[in-house]
Amino acid sequence: MRILKYFFLLILLALFATTIFIATQKGNFDVTRSIFIKSPKSTIFNYVNDYRNWETFGSWKKEDPDMVFNYSKNTVGKGGSYSWTGSDGDGNMKTVNVVENSSIYQKMNFNGADANVYWTFKDTVGGTKVFWRAKGVMNFGFKIYSAFNGGVDHIIGNMYEKSLINLGKTLVYELNTYNIQVNGMVKKMGSIYLKQTITSTIANVPRNLRVLIPRMVNFFKKNDLKMHGKPFVIYHNYNTAKGITTLSVCVPIKEEVFTSSGSDITSGKFASFEAVKTTLTGDYSHNQEAWKKAIDYIKKNNLTQDFTLPYVEIYTKNNDEVANPSKWVTEIYIPIKAKVIPVYKPQPTTAIQSTYENTTPAVTPPKTESPENED
Repeated sequence: MRILKYFFLLILLALFATTIFIATQKGNFDVTRSIFIKSPKSTIFNYVNDYRNWETFGSWKKEDPDMVFNYSKNTVGKGGSYSWTGSDGDGNMKTVNVVENSSIYQKMNFNGADANVYWTFKDTVGGTKVFWRAKGVMNFGFKIYSAFNGGVDHIIGNMYEKSLINLGKTLVYELNTYNIQVNGMVKKMGSIYLKQTITSTIANVPRNLRVLIPRMVNFFKKNDLKMHGKPFVIYHNYNTAKGITTLSVCVPIKEEVFTSSGSDITSGKFASFEAVKTTLTGDYSHNQEAWKKAIDYIKKNNLTQDFTLPYVEIYTKNNDEVANPSKWVTEIYIPIKAKVIPVYKPQPTTAIQSTYENTTPAVTPPKTESPENED
C-alpha cells in the first residue's frame, strides 16, 4: 500500500515538474508557410480577402465538422471579421489593414491566445507565390496543447500547409468552373427598391459589391424590413474608356419606403420592360464575358438596346447562400427597344390613258421609309 502511495506521489511530482517546465518556456512563436498557385495575384488576393471564402479551403473545418462560423455584416477588407466555435475551442479574426493585391494583415484570438497573421502575394512566372505567417504569444493552455502535439510550428504549420494546398485546388476548380447561357428575350418585371449609389472603377466593382450587398442586407435586418426578392445592381453608366461606372446596389421591397433626409440609402422604382436575359453560373469574375455574349446576341439578332431603361444584374445565388463560387448564379437583363414594324398602306390607283390598246395601267407602290433609330 505504501509503495502505491509513493507511486502516485511520483506521478504527481512528475506532472508538477512538467507543468512548471512548460509554464517557464518561452511562449513566442513565428510560423510561416508558402505555396505556388497558378492563378493571377489579384484573383487570389480577392478570394482570401473575404472571410466567407475561408470555409472552402480551411483545413480546420474538415478536421472539426461540427465547427460553426459566424460572419459579421462586413467580411471583406479592412474591418472585415468573423468568428467560430468548435470542439477544440473558440476564436475570432479581424482584418486590420490591406494593401490592394499585395498583402493582408489580420489579428486572431484563439482560446485566449493572440496572434498577428500576415498574407503576402508575389507575382512569379506562371502564377503567384503566397506566404501565410502567424506570429504571437501562446497562453498557458496553448503551451500545454503544443507540448503534447509536436510543438507550435508543427500544429500551425501543418494546418497552414493543408489549407494552402486546398486554396490552390479550390481556386483552380471553383473560379474556372462556370457556364454562360443567353436565355433570349424576356419581360423583366418592374420593381420597387431601396438603393445605395456609388461611383467605382470597373475593376473594383466585384470587391465593392462584396461589401455593399451585405451592408444593404444588414440595413434591412436592423430596421426590421422585409426583402421582396434577391439583391440586384442597376448600372447607370459604364465608361470602359475611363474604366469607371456609376451603379446602385438595390434590395427589392413590396411597398415604397421613404428614408430619412440625408441618408445615403434612398428609394427607387422601375416599370416592366423587354430585355435580353443572360445567366452566369459561376464566379462573378466571368461577368464581363457574360455581358459580351449578351451584347453579341443583341447584334446578331438585330436588336436595339434601350439606354433610357435600367441595366440590371440580379444575384439569385451568391456567397451569402453558398460558399462555392462555381455555384453562384447571376442574371443579367439588358433592356431592348420594341421593334416598329412598318405598315404598308396602298394608295388609290389613277386611271391613265394608255397609248396602247388592251394594256393594263401600271401602278408603282410607294416607297416605305425605314423607321429612324431613336437615341
